[in-house]
Amino acid sequence: MKSVEEKLREYAALVVHIGVNLQKGQTLVVNTPIECADFARLIEQEAFRAGGRDVVMNWSDEEAARIRFEEGAEEIFSEFPAWRRAFFTDYAEKGAAFVSIAARDPEVFARVAPSRLEAANRAAGEALIEYRARMMANKNRWCVVSVPTRGWAKKVFPSLSAEAAVERLWEEIYKTVRIGGKDSAVVAWEKHIAFLHRAAKFMNDNAFVSLHYRNSLGTDLTVELPEGHIWAGGAELAEDGVKFAANMPTEEVYTLPKRDGVHGTVVATKPLHYNGNLIEGFSLTFEKGKVVSYQADKGEDILKGLLATDEGSLYLGEVALVPYDSPISKSGILFYNTLFDENAACHLALGKAYPTCLKGGEDMDSITLLQHGANDSLVHEDFMIGSADLSIVGRRADGTEVPVFTQGNFAFEN
Repeated sequence: MKSVEEKLREYAALVVHIGVNLQKGQTLVVNTPIECADFARLIEQEAFRAGGRDVVMNWSDEEAARIRFEEGAEEIFSEFPAWRRAFFTDYAEKGAAFVSIAARDPEVFARVAPSRLEAANRAAGEALIEYRARMMANKNRWCVVSVPTRGWAKKVFPSLSAEAAVERLWEEIYKTVRIGGKDSAVVAWEKHIAFLHRAAKFMNDNAFVSLHYRNSLGTDLTVELPEGHIWAGGAELAEDGVKFAANMPTEEVYTLPKRDGVHGTVVATKPLHYNGNLIEGFSLTFEKGKVVSYQADKGEDILKGLLATDEGSLYLGEVALVPYDSPISKSGILFYNTLFDENAACHLALGKAYPTCLKGGEDMDSITLLQHGANDSLVHEDFMIGSADLSIVGRRADGTEVPVFTQGNFAFEN
């Protein structure tokens, strides 16, 4: 059995070599909460050992951020410092790779006025629009991962002490990133990526023009797909031709919907963690692609703020397929972290579409992308809709219907 130190180092190596696939002479930027410093330093060490030119730490502190949101002057949340914008855009333009450790306490901003969170989110989105566009077009290699923090772990396992909760969350994270099995993590990921590529090939070979979702919770949604759409999943190619895995864990294959081609109602099956708050028990109704009504049992004001970000936040930018029998789903754990929960269930995303999911999209400007049916927005927020009885039927251009999901899983694997 591997020691704790061995598992941590294996995880760090996985992030560097499979996640961003850092190349010799390349700079790595690590966006990390200060509570995750120990793991961030292991990534730093592994990156230098892999031949990285430099490793730059971008520290954040959610408790300090909470105090600022609660005590600061109203006007500061509509501001985004020029130096922070330059930090991201300059490193991106110089070809850096980016690792982001997503490990926020799910309700750290629960007492913060939604208007302040909305203002800060909008300011950041506007300031970093070029940087985020580069990431979503795979101009740079990037990877999102996570490690436990005390606040997050206690939310997931409230009956355990903080120390025990952190230890248990580590165990579950290792499972999701395939550390501790009979194969090395790198070999296990290579096999997993091969399966996701088969699933993407099934979807691309069928060239569906629409997908129809149904389940017993009330989801009855038709999603049209634009001409030239591409399904992707597992590992992708960056602009420099180097393969990378953007999310660890990942269980999805995904594409973009036709912006004005979404019709019907969809019911979320897991809470959405957004801006340090939880949105629970919600549903959305679409007409001609646009959200025309919504409701939520908890956090409806937060959902309202998300939808009001800009015109594009009322439309979908991603359609993702995840088997209900995925390892994360089988764990039965609600992680309160989108990185994990989105990989337990089929999901959709409000906001910006990935240009790489449209043939030639990475070289199109925002206006051309819109003309080809791709949504644009300052946000991209995933929410989960998968269930054990989810049915998805694909329709080809000739009208032929093909089962895509039956009983929550890929039909081609059944």
